[in-house]
Amino acid sequence: MSIAAALAEVTARLPPGVTLIAVSKTQPVEAIREAYAAGQRHFGENYVQEWRPKAEALADLPGLVWHFIGGLQTNKARFLAGRVAWVHTVDRIELARELSRRCVAAGAGLRVLLEVNLGGEAQKGGCAFSAAPALAEAVRALPALELVGLTCIPPPDQEPRPHFRALRALRDRLGLAELSMGMSADWPAAVEEGATFVRLGTAIFGARPVRAAGA
Repeated sequence: MSIAAALAEVTARLPPGVTLIAVSKTQPVEAIREAYAAGQRHFGENYVQEWRPKAEALADLPGLVWHFIGGLQTNKARFLAGRVAWVHTVDRIELARELSRRCVAAGAGLRVLLEVNLGGEAQKGGCAFSAAPALAEAVRALPALELVGLTCIPPPDQEPRPHFRALRALRDRLGLAELSMGMSADWPAAVEEGATFVRLGTAIFGARPVRAAGA
């Protein structure tokens, strides 16, 4: 199936108010251009080193919106300020402060979501569920950042719906608008549970190319 056909199939199933983020990590620039030509505007990247040359190569595309959806080291926040519209993976105040500082210096705003580790998985990023309210309060006090929502990736060996429901309840408790949840394997359930962003890679681009060493 072509990228355009895959996009058409997915978008036809998305209800109003749900934005598709095409996860373009490890995908070549040509694949992103193909998706853009088919009408896709929101793209998600996971690795700063990989995203930077892509952003340069695609700077000629008007209306392209970058979402950073991977784990982010504090020392790489400087590369995102003024260049991405959304960061979905704020999970500690040190990262939020650095993003704020860099965005103030760049004269840019940034929409951010808190990543919540609902399954308590040691190998995953994300703040603890119990820590999210305090982190949200701290992030809201920072200049240049707009806290808009929450994101999660449920444990792969568990039913995702309870995690999606827990994130939605926390979102409502915190008075936020956005829920970034659902990937290629579970996005229909995420949409049914209130997702406002779904992040799809293989469902759009097909099998993911092997990531180059050091990327």
